[in-house]
Amino acid sequence: MAKKRTKRQQAIIKRRIFLSCCTVVLAAVIALVAFTVGVIVKKDGDKTGGKKEESKTSETSSITVPETTATVLSTGDIMVHSTQLTGAKTASGEYDFSAFFKEAGSYFNAVDLSVANLEVTFGGTESGNYSGYPVFNTPDSLADAIKASGLNLLITANNHCYDTGLFGLKRTAQVLKERGIEFTGTKETETDPTYLVKEINNIKIGIANFTYETSGGQAGRKYLNGAIIASEANNLVNSFSYDKIDEFYGNAANIISEMKTKGAEYILFYMHWGEEYQTSPNTWQKTIAQKLSNLGVNMIIGSHPHVIQPVELIHSEDGQNTTVCLYSTGNFVSNQRQELMDSCPSGHTEDGMFFTFTLKKDKDGTALSDLKLIPTWVNKYKGGSGYLYTVYPLESPDDATAKYSLDSVAAGKAAKSYARTKEIVAAGLTECQQAIGCEVTFKQ
Repeated sequence: MAKKRTKRQQAIIKRRIFLSCCTVVLAAVIALVAFTVGVIVKKDGDKTGGKKEESKTSETSSITVPETTATVLSTGDIMVHSTQLTGAKTASGEYDFSAFFKEAGSYFNAVDLSVANLEVTFGGTESGNYSGYPVFNTPDSLADAIKASGLNLLITANNHCYDTGLFGLKRTAQVLKERGIEFTGTKETETDPTYLVKEINNIKIGIANFTYETSGGQAGRKYLNGAIIASEANNLVNSFSYDKIDEFYGNAANIISEMKTKGAEYILFYMHWGEEYQTSPNTWQKTIAQKLSNLGVNMIIGSHPHVIQPVELIHSEDGQNTTVCLYSTGNFVSNQRQELMDSCPSGHTEDGMFFTFTLKKDKDGTALSDLKLIPTWVNKYKGGSGYLYTVYPLESPDDATAKYSLDSVAAGKAAKSYARTKEIVAAGLTECQQAIGCEVTFKQ
């Protein structure tokens, strides 16, 4: 019996040892499988997730802010005197102003934003007959010609914007809106914007336009061009009074702050100011320009004198801002001819310009990268129902002959126009061009 028990016990012991060995082997197999799976998963991760993450990091580290540019062209006053109206009238009784722009359109369309000063109103026949100076009421077809030319922004605050009264002020805005032409300086309603923040190729430019007021007899009322305007129009025209200039500075400061809040990276003010037919800025222009520079305006472009005035590089008094100021662009088109202008017989009223600047944006910010000025001259010649007018851009003094094949008389006038413009702007423009490191166009 004792022997049987011993053998049985031995059998049990052997069985336990066998089971234990199996357990150990099974555990080892499981561990081996787990290890193998882990290696496979890790390798798989290296092939997919790990590399994707590495690639993403690599891409992120190699990303740079893409460079982008925005180019803006500004020109002078669009005016339509009675002789221009007569010449533009067709046999059907309509008006065709396309001759004004036939040589300028390619320049307008070559830039991102092209700007001119609209110094007439679209008062319609409801405001009476179409007329030139002193009350400018121009057919709506001028707006069509402007649209077709490629001009896409008009500044409208000037001393003639109220020529056809409150009705004409509002109707002008309506005509421009209907044709999809942007404008700033005047409004149709008080809820319309006072200024623009234009985004061009991911660059935001703040644009405002103001005109001077004239003095009047009734306190608290606004006068333009010597005429009192309706109280309803007070907030429809951006204007400033030389007698209350601090109010303007406060208003300008608020507008600049609002523009920057809306992301404006470059601030541009169009100012209708100065004295007619004077080729140099007056004290008020210089004083206001300095103050606007102090407030952070980057560029000032002026109008009203109907002649070209100099370009100047202005430094803010705190040294934090530099402003390019063009005091007057002169006329784009008008009938202010040398032989007709007793108050300005020098021919300067026939002269204008295309003032073009380029902004460049990159990882370091937005800055002025290029500045150019192309003189223009208005040719008056027989055609239409009397005389037609065409603006000729002059990239060189002999363009009238070499590029446009004008006759010798017209070519001689164009060459003199080029020389007059160069004499006025060359020094200041060169200083500005040298300051930003771009090409100097008028060699001294």
